[in-house]
Amino acid sequence: MISKKDFFKRQTTLSEIGEKGQELLQKAKVLVIGCGGLGSPISVYLATTGVGHIHLVDFDTVSTSNLHRQIFYNIDDVGKSKAENLAKKISKKAPFTKVTFSNKAVDKESILKLVEDFDVVVDGTDSLPIKYLINDACVILNKPLVYGSLYKFDGYVATFNVLEKDVFSCNLRDAFPTITTDIPNCEEAGTMNAIVGIIALMQVNEVIKIITKIGKPLTNQLLIYNALENSQFKMKLRKNENINIQEIFKNSDYLETYCETQDTSLLITASEFKAIQSDANLEVISVLNHIDSPIPFIVHQKIPYKTFKVEDLAPNFDKKYVVVCKKGITSYDVVLKLKENYPKIQIFSLVGGIENY
Repeated sequence: MISKKDFFKRQTTLSEIGEKGQELLQKAKVLVIGCGGLGSPISVYLATTGVGHIHLVDFDTVSTSNLHRQIFYNIDDVGKSKAENLAKKISKKAPFTKVTFSNKAVDKESILKLVEDFDVVVDGTDSLPIKYLINDACVILNKPLVYGSLYKFDGYVATFNVLEKDVFSCNLRDAFPTITTDIPNCEEAGTMNAIVGIIALMQVNEVIKIITKIGKPLTNQLLIYNALENSQFKMKLRKNENINIQEIFKNSDYLETYCETQDTSLLITASEFKAIQSDANLEVISVLNHIDSPIPFIVHQKIPYKTFKVEDLAPNFDKKYVVVCKKGITSYDVVLKLKENYPKIQIFSLVGGIENY
């Protein structure tokens, strides 16, 4: 039988935590949304820290491209549920933590019921609309949210919506009032595994501080960390009293909005694309970073977005080109660059990418 006292001995030796802080952790219930690069280490570390109940949410399965940064999954886990698999691993590592999971994606209909039973919510997702959905739900239900996000070599961490002196601290919409469009996710922009781990552990640190009431959480500020320079900057945030999150939640669907800002003359829908696939003059270019990813149609050229250069393509102006990526974000960026360089080229980006084909 493992002794709880021995298990947490190094942690309770800290006078700032002690037995009292450990008891607070044991009584805490934490919701982790997303079990990928951020969510998987967050969950494991929180469990071994002694959080009493952790609930994991992720609809996705493990893929080979996940393994380099989602280090708590193994090769044998490919194709299996992330949330269920992670829950099993945590149960073996953390005997004093109850771990539950859900394989369903969060949406507007489910988010409030999901969030209401937990003390702290942790955002480990990589979808901007879902990040805003989680933020807005936490504001509506007065729940603290530990936020983390990544872009290439940069990481962002903040603790939102904490009650401080009878006033709730800033939230995501105070930093960025509206959802920014045309920002590639990690799949399309790429990421280094070290920065993922660094940001995840910063988020864990924030959760521990909130629960044990020690230190100073990252409230009313956004920490920006750059792995290449090993530098960090804290951007101060100010409350925006003109934002009505209840109203925003009521009127928003929180779906991907990337294509709203795209020039429709440079787009081709899935149905339009299917109608011309037998055209001998058609050439399809994939800009997926993982060039061997399965694609449900014939691809003539595979050029990873991370290495794409306009001058690498010598266009045939008698041909019609369709550029594809995962979600239709980076493919559109490539189309814009090629159209600018070769105004006469017939080129289009597949709307919604292969995910929505």
